[in-house]
Amino acid sequence: MEVRSEGFQVMYDKLHAPVIPRSCFRFWFIRVCSSIVLWTCLVQLVTVSELWHSNFFSGLTSHIYHTNQRPIQDDLRLTQSHPTILPARNYTSNGFLRVSCNGGLNQMRAAICDMVTVARLLNLTLVVPELDKKSFWADHSGFEEIFDVKHFIDSLQDEVRIVKRVPKKFTRKGGYSTMAMPPVSWSNEKYYLEQILPLFAKHKVVHFNKTDARLANNGLPIDLQKLRCRVNYQAIKFTPQIENLGQKLIQILHERGSFVALHLRYEMDMLAFSGCTRGCTNEEAEDLKRMRYAFPSWREKEIVSEERRLQGLCPLTPEETALVMQALGFGRETQIYIAAGEIYGGERRLAQLRAAFPNIVRKEALLAVDELQQFQNHSSQMAALDFMVSVASDTFIPTYDGNMAKLVEGHRRYSGFKKSILLDRKKLVQLIDMHQNRTLPWNEFADAVRHAHEKRMGQPSYRRVIADKPKEEDYFYANPHECLCEETKCDDLLGHQNSHQVR
Repeated sequence: MEVRSEGFQVMYDKLHAPVIPRSCFRFWFIRVCSSIVLWTCLVQLVTVSELWHSNFFSGLTSHIYHTNQRPIQDDLRLTQSHPTILPARNYTSNGFLRVSCNGGLNQMRAAICDMVTVARLLNLTLVVPELDKKSFWADHSGFEEIFDVKHFIDSLQDEVRIVKRVPKKFTRKGGYSTMAMPPVSWSNEKYYLEQILPLFAKHKVVHFNKTDARLANNGLPIDLQKLRCRVNYQAIKFTPQIENLGQKLIQILHERGSFVALHLRYEMDMLAFSGCTRGCTNEEAEDLKRMRYAFPSWREKEIVSEERRLQGLCPLTPEETALVMQALGFGRETQIYIAAGEIYGGERRLAQLRAAFPNIVRKEALLAVDELQQFQNHSSQMAALDFMVSVASDTFIPTYDGNMAKLVEGHRRYSGFKKSILLDRKKLVQLIDMHQNRTLPWNEFADAVRHAHEKRMGQPSYRRVIADKPKEEDYFYANPHECLCEETKCDDLLGHQNSHQVR
């Protein structure tokens, strides 16, 4: 029998008391704390890594390039959804730039891209652009009724400070005067730095009252060219109402099968402006002439229609378009979406095209009346729907190279060089006339049409540059090649053989 004193027993119990619970508590406490620290570090590391990756690889363009030389997105929705909002750039503003965009929707879209770029170059604060309400289209929509203002401001805050209005203290009431002027067309970096920037020292607010084609196509620093792309493909987004209806329209068309978006620019304003009257009655030709004279901004008044046509300066007629599409191999079953306003002459002028391609559709037939009602009498909002459908189409065919045709072409290049058939109108009218005069049989006509367009399908290429002739060279927004490849690999994608200098 073992005998222990009370004191010895207490000491014995303390020495031999189980230590497992205290040890376990310490072990789990340390493990939990370590886990929290590790996860916190991991989250911070991922965040910093994403920001660094975005800035390092994309710079000013914020994800314009992709490492495999293909654009990031495959459709318009991917281009504009859930962008990374970077921290606001901290800079001392030299003043406020107000801009009034002139022209139709796509001319104004390009101008917005240019004006953001000018504001960045000159370290200015840009006021949300004002849209044209006085031109032929007479659309009174403001910027916020067509574009997502918050997205526009937020997505560019790391480059340019954008405000909705000039602060009161810089208005006339605050003792400041605004200088209004149109910048010189096709101007380069030097012009804006030397001629425009000094104006802000005297006038804190400068108002550009015209913005069409005020920035050069070429010769600008690569970071400015990339910023133009970033604005166009990421920052400019339509309102949710337009986006949702446009996506519904695209879904309806895709459910019916593949489709061609035909930008049939045979509308009254285009015919009046260009002076092209082929296929019109004498009365219609006179109406178009009267309209041309009614708009002072349309400078050219006396135009010989047939001369313009033979030079390739007229939009193809619906009848000519039907022949060309058949020659290109489109079958009778082809689904064709007419991306245009009202065709001049109505169904009478569409008869031959519809006979060749019965599956012609328009947004008015695909959507319910109440769905389009809010966009009626707002030509720019209706044009936004056509723009979305054209970008998303399987094939895009413009019958005239206006602003919409050029911007859609550029968007489709950026979206992975989607097929865009860029019609050689000068060549086509010669072939069409020969065929209709019975001097060129159908088989030879079709072969000649296909051969003329083998390299006019929106394939990768450099922009054509013509020194001192910016109107004749390739438009930046039709082929923004700086934004379609990595600088060191552009020749691999765009090809050495594609000469981009014309002397």
